[in-house]
Amino acid sequence: MCSSNNRIVIAGGGTAGWMTAAALAQHFGSLAQITLVESSSIGTVGVGEATIPTIRDFYHQLGMNDLDVIRATGATCKLGIQFNDWHRPDSSFMHPFGLYGERVQGIDFHQFWLKMRALGQAAPLGEYCLGASLAGSGKFTLPSRNPPSTLSVFDWALHFDANRFAGLMRDYAIDKGVTAVNATIHTVSQYDDGRIRALETECGRSIAGDLFIDCSGFRGLLIGETLGVGYCDWRQWLLCDRALAVQSQRGTSPNPYTRVDARSAGWQWQIPLQHRDGNGHVYSSEFIADDSAEKILRDNIDGELIGELRQLRFVPGRRERAWEKNCIAIGLAAGFLEPLESTSIALIETAIERIKTLMTNFDIHPSVIEEFNHTTAQEYERVRDFLIFHYKATARDDSDFWRYCRNMPIPDTLQHKLDLFSASGHIVNYRWEIFHEPSWLALFAGFEHLPEHHDIRVDRFPTEQVRQSLEAMRTSLRKAVDSAPHHSTFIREHCATEINAGAAT
Repeated sequence: MCSSNNRIVIAGGGTAGWMTAAALAQHFGSLAQITLVESSSIGTVGVGEATIPTIRDFYHQLGMNDLDVIRATGATCKLGIQFNDWHRPDSSFMHPFGLYGERVQGIDFHQFWLKMRALGQAAPLGEYCLGASLAGSGKFTLPSRNPPSTLSVFDWALHFDANRFAGLMRDYAIDKGVTAVNATIHTVSQYDDGRIRALETECGRSIAGDLFIDCSGFRGLLIGETLGVGYCDWRQWLLCDRALAVQSQRGTSPNPYTRVDARSAGWQWQIPLQHRDGNGHVYSSEFIADDSAEKILRDNIDGELIGELRQLRFVPGRRERAWEKNCIAIGLAAGFLEPLESTSIALIETAIERIKTLMTNFDIHPSVIEEFNHTTAQEYERVRDFLIFHYKATARDDSDFWRYCRNMPIPDTLQHKLDLFSASGHIVNYRWEIFHEPSWLALFAGFEHLPEHHDIRVDRFPTEQVRQSLEAMRTSLRKAVDSAPHHSTFIREHCATEINAGAAT
């Protein structure tokens, strides 16, 4: 039975609020009483429609399967992100969700590739990755449950309608017993020691709780406005502080990847769903005016626009503490790192997972709060470093924005990672890091930030043997790609949205 001290109150709905409600309802069951307060008169940000593979682990834990979620959310499959014009104009590379090549006698594949590349006998790195090869060919198939080798290993995520996904989470949470309150929060009452006592609504209702979760978005109603937790501003490294977003009609087959194109003072995204495209321009207000940014976006969308453009203003960074007293911030209330690598929803997932891991009871010890805050800070900082590298590594010098990025000082943590890879080809991986070795390798190769030397153990193998081995990998991958269906065919045959059946062709 639920104790009177096990009351969880979530302030705000949207993706963050309803994901949190669904996961905690499933985790605690009848041991907690969960109430979510949201106002139907307050809109949600809801523009982040691209995810990384961890989203599938999240809804699998709720008992949902991939094809049902795709149908319910008008989703398409995502094998990675294509970066166009980032390294220099006319350049392009893929950041896939997959492994590269095969290790041999404990030596990483990329060490063999580095040697053969220096000799002019290696193809681009993406041609040794099944995920990247499928994406580049516009194809999709489900990964093998028993891959014959690491060469066959890849993962995938979704592009989905964020509002539909939030609705899916809402239905699940309510079915699990979560109470939904449609009301606007007027004030927040507190105990003498500063802990939050209750949310007071405009309609006169008082919603008391023991643990409060702030999913109020950029506003940070509980963590910021009420508890006064400060914010770490990272605009010295992540210059983009505004975004314009709009939907458009899609007339071509959806790509199985997110496309991001560098612009003069930022970048533009294109996210294909079954029934439309999502588009946006993320930019720095210091380097371009809003009207010029809007013109760039409009000029680079092929389909007819659906609805009006929305502008978002944000400060990249994180809360100094994500958990303060009896309040935990999740989602935009905890921090925001620009949507370049689709991390916003992933950071919601990991925050929820930390709550589930650390909260073994509701008598919360200060050490639990300390651990939550420490690991949250580490995770945000490591995502931050990953994003900064996209800008720092550019060879572009065609605008003030890109020249600044090339020359800006970077955090010591990132500099160490870059120096280590340059010296040895070793990719250091830390705990609480969302992006692992293959992701960093994709960027290192895409931006041509490569070591001058390869692992000397590679020289034990005859050069011709290595060349033949790499070519055999490429041949094997080409055959696998040739036999895979087109992405649109996979969607049409397995998981087309009912209201749009037959449109994904």
